[in-house]
Amino acid sequence: MLETETIKEFFKGDKLAQYLGIELIDVSKGKAVAKMLIKDEHLNGISTVHGGAIFTLADFTFAVAANSHGRVTVAINASISFMKAVTRGTLTAVAHEVSLNPKIASYTVDICNDEGELIAIFQGLAYRKRDKIVI
Repeated sequence: MLETETIKEFFKGDKLAQYLGIELIDVSKGKAVAKMLIKDEHLNGISTVHGGAIFTLADFTFAVAANSHGRVTVAINASISFMKAVTRGTLTAVAHEVSLNPKIASYTVDICNDEGELIAIFQGLAYRKRDKIVI
């Protein structure tokens, strides 16, 4: 199996992403793209997408990009800045690697709406374990 196919298969096991309707669109070395169609259950008390739903979309996309090299990689720090509220449509998260070292890697994830407007910026720092991704 190709390494990117292994990563795609591995992340099919992410139960929270499945529950929220997050779809992995693409993965390559140090990069990932995922989408989430906004549904009523994603909305908070003021009828905008809950920050936790946006964070989870970004965190999932970060995890895919970080693990794309075939090594088990886990978050050690993550932060998000919300730029604009959104109420409907589809959110797209695009993760890219900022730096990669033997033990630590850094990623940025941009989350945009259907119009390409920036909704949030996520930054994640990851620890790269020695274990290989296996399915």
